[in-house]
Amino acid sequence: MYTVLTVASVALLGLSAGVFFAFSSFVMSGLDRAGDPAAGEAMTGINDTAVRPAFMSVFFGALLVTAAAGVLGLVAGDGRAAWVLAAAVVYLVGTVGVTVAANVPLNNRLLAATDKASGWRGYHRRWTAWNHVRTLAATAAAVLATGGLL
Repeated sequence: MYTVLTVASVALLGLSAGVFFAFSSFVMSGLDRAGDPAAGEAMTGINDTAVRPAFMSVFFGALLVTAAAGVLGLVAGDGRAAWVLAAAVVYLVGTVGVTVAANVPLNNRLLAATDKASGWRGYHRRWTAWNHVRTLAATAAAVLATGGLL
């Protein structure tokens, strides 16, 4: 069961990292090229549709499945479980923690902005910087979890 959960962890962590990488590498800059009003409106729509089962299952599933794999491996005495537990901690702090502490408050501020163009100007650079952190953390977590298979 440890191996199955760890493989699932790597897949979920990789999917999460891929979503964040897409935003860091082209989505945010593509929105910015559309102009401030359109970008602010579009990002508000993206944020609204992100909070649905498809993404949320991957986002939180990556943490839950990774933590479960690490605990199961630890209880079974598998020395590789330390890699998986480290992955869970990195993901918790660098991805979930950053999302809750930085990205969600910025999203809420953009949502509350009556002028989406002005809201976008004060939003996209800071949001993207924090998203880079999430991208790196989710990627590092996927690599660490992979170590739990070796």
